[in-house]
Amino acid sequence: MEKVSWNHFKKVKIVVGTILSVKDFPEAIKPAFKIKINMGDDIGIKSSSAQVTGLYSKDNLIGKQVLVVVNLPTKKIGPFNSECLVTGFYNSDGNVVLASPDEKIPNGTILE
Repeated sequence: MEKVSWNHFKKVKIVVGTILSVKDFPEAIKPAFKIKINMGDDIGIKSSSAQVTGLYSKDNLIGKQVLVVVNLPTKKIGPFNSECLVTGFYNSDGNVVLASPDEKIPNGTILE
């Protein structure tokens, strides 16, 4: 595994955001949702594509807080522009488990 310096790691901006809306993304090659996430006043509301349909429904994602990388370039996924990266882990069944805080955190709080 390649090591990175602390200064390099600090360049990656990971913040808490709250999912505001979730829509189907039928154009995606792998099953995914289009989601809008509120990342606080400084960052605002951003869109992302998330391949989380295995464990999450649209209804149980609304209001969920997630950890999001916000300083990556926009990624075009078919007709959709994903402005941030929602983080998660693959479980033993190959489904994504979202990374989220155990307690409510103000949107936009940076992971340090």
